[in-house]
Amino acid sequence: MIVNALLALASSVLLLLLFPGYSFSWLAPIALTPLLIACAREERWRARFAPGYGASAVFWFGLCNWIHFVLTHHGGVGEVAAWLVVILFCLAKAVQIGVFAALAGPVMNHSRFGIPGVAALWVAIEWTQWFGFEWLKLGNAGSDMAVLLRLAPVTGVWGISFAFALMSASIAAILTRRKRLASVWLLALAGLYLLPEIPAPEKGNRAAVIVQPNIDDETLWTDELEDRAQQQLARVSQSLAGNAGAHPPELIVWPEMPTPFSADDPKFSGLLGSVARATGASVITGAIGRTPRFTPLNSALLTGPDGARISRYDKVKLVPFGEFVPWPFGAMTQKISSGVGDFAAGDHVVVSPIPGHREGTFICYEAVFADYVRQFTAAGAEVLVNISNDSWFGKTQARYQHLRILRMRAAENRRWILRATNDGVSGVIDPAGRIVATEPEFREAAARLQFRYRTDLTFYARHGDWFVGLCWLVSALVVAEARAARRLRPGSLQ
Repeated sequence: MIVNALLALASSVLLLLLFPGYSFSWLAPIALTPLLIACAREERWRARFAPGYGASAVFWFGLCNWIHFVLTHHGGVGEVAAWLVVILFCLAKAVQIGVFAALAGPVMNHSRFGIPGVAALWVAIEWTQWFGFEWLKLGNAGSDMAVLLRLAPVTGVWGISFAFALMSASIAAILTRRKRLASVWLLALAGLYLLPEIPAPEKGNRAAVIVQPNIDDETLWTDELEDRAQQQLARVSQSLAGNAGAHPPELIVWPEMPTPFSADDPKFSGLLGSVARATGASVITGAIGRTPRFTPLNSALLTGPDGARISRYDKVKLVPFGEFVPWPFGAMTQKISSGVGDFAAGDHVVVSPIPGHREGTFICYEAVFADYVRQFTAAGAEVLVNISNDSWFGKTQARYQHLRILRMRAAENRRWILRATNDGVSGVIDPAGRIVATEPEFREAAARLQFRYRTDLTFYARHGDWFVGLCWLVSALVVAEARAARRLRPGSLQ
């Protein structure tokens, strides 16, 4: 039991090392191997669940301990209460890998297709992250791996998670001698070379002004301060647009900001219109919208070059602990932002016309939802825009984890992504998920950056999480097969 616990703990450490701020992504093919060896060594499901659950709690704590900073710095939660919330969060999230460990052992030992079956099972369990808190996937570790990234426009991030889990399962089977010809499954990955290569680096042929205002998220806003912030955004935008030379900007992007800019304020709308008319560019910005019942909405406004409002998109996927507090944590926390727990969610994707093209803007945390972001592309967006306020994360690793996730959305959709944040990381990501340009963090900054429009649709953009459905089907079949085989041959190992 101690050996199995140590093996499971080794996997949790390896998983943590994959992501910012370590980014040892080359460890991804073996990250699950120790846990799978522990699962294969144990026939009792409780003895598999326990080390998997414990290791998962350690993993989530290491990955998301930044929640403590958010709660204490922005939510006014006491140190002890904040750590208690973080611990409860980790214990709740740990159930997912605990269930995976409980099911993976019999599949490894008793299914004829145990190796791909375990990989499918990992994807199926990983997909359940949407319950409570969606964040990094195993496949996000492959964002710099050109061959594995060929899967992204076909299967989404899930195919890369499957490939890493398949590698780990194959290595575990070889080390434990649980499967004959286990290495065949590693050779099967050579089929990745049959998929189209990722897009080659290319220079953008369109310009966008991306503004990073670096507004203090603890500011107590007055009408005077609000007006001053708006005027500064306008001045910077017009200055850069006026110096555009041969490439005048087609878009000006202001981020989601910790400000009470109202989507319904005529003065603010007039300012946006004047900036758009002066520059000849469409202007995108974050603002606070309202429902008919006056409930706040986290919104993105698009103003056309003629100064007229084109659209308002209301954020659909709200942030746990930021815009609402998940049950059962509400009684233990105060409000993190002025509207936390009170924000209403939007109910549909908005893709908007800009002269000659179409754009789709999604807000902050929505970047983690692969199947949701691809709906903007499927609806006709030729460029994607992500506005965010990562100042809530402070200087923790969360802001870089968020960026890593966003890069996969670019690769899945084969779209350029323009990203504007309050204090970084702002910049441009190309259709292969490469970071083309960034602005300096934690300071006021603005830049005129290049991008391109694209109209092609990837298989993933058209069909979404089809691969997840396939993995659920395969998981159900191999788990059923393993159960039947155990009944016929109790205690036997293949």
